[in-house]
Amino acid sequence: MDPLTISVASGLRSRMESLDMLANNLANAATSGYKKDSEAYSLYMSAAALELGAGADPVTATLPVIEHNWTDFSQGTLQETGNPMDLALSGPGFFAVQGKSGPLYTRNGHFHLSGSGLLSSGEGYPVRLNDGTTLTVNSGQPIQISPTGEITQSGQQLGTLSIVSFADPGSMARVAGTFYSSSEKPQTADGTEVFQGKLEGSNVNTPDSAVRLINIMRQFEMLTKTVQINADMNRQATEQVAKPGA
Repeated sequence: MDPLTISVASGLRSRMESLDMLANNLANAATSGYKKDSEAYSLYMSAAALELGAGADPVTATLPVIEHNWTDFSQGTLQETGNPMDLALSGPGFFAVQGKSGPLYTRNGHFHLSGSGLLSSGEGYPVRLNDGTTLTVNSGQPIQISPTGEITQSGQQLGTLSIVSFADPGSMARVAGTFYSSSEKPQTADGTEVFQGKLEGSNVNTPDSAVRLINIMRQFEMLTKTVQINADMNRQATEQVAKPGA
């Protein structure tokens, strides 16, 4: 494979990864608490090119790649729902829920009470309190949740929601949808308020993401055309060399 084709193939791969990421962002533009993903680009250099150093071919020595994706945890808009089981956060914190393999963290506060009165996420993960336990209430009686996460029912305090944050947001890895895990120990989220009867909207900017999606598709088409032109040039060069007397 010639150097130009190698470089273009690397560009096509990074464009495909960007398309997948943007498509996922747009698909979750209406998902409560969803945080958009963005890409971080870098240049790949092979071990052989590193050994050659300044003598390496500049065309093939470095190739464009997406080094990693990162999540933008900026605040989304709070939307009134009127449902007392809907909770929204204003500030840097996350709700903690009990996942199948340990605690998970989310900004999606679309919770509900099961028949037994267990406060859970829509996926069935029990919501954790700040002492590590879960909450079971009388499902026939309304509950009140204060801006600090304190839960009361019929005048009795039942506990406080676990609202946590992380010193390094980069330690958080998306598990699925709006749920994250972290290798870092959580800490209490100072300055974060809980709003009952509201949900936080996705922070995906739909028009901006749509424009980026179109631009990347155009770049993909241009790179594909480059491959075709390069293949035609190589074919013509081969045919010229093969001609008698050439």
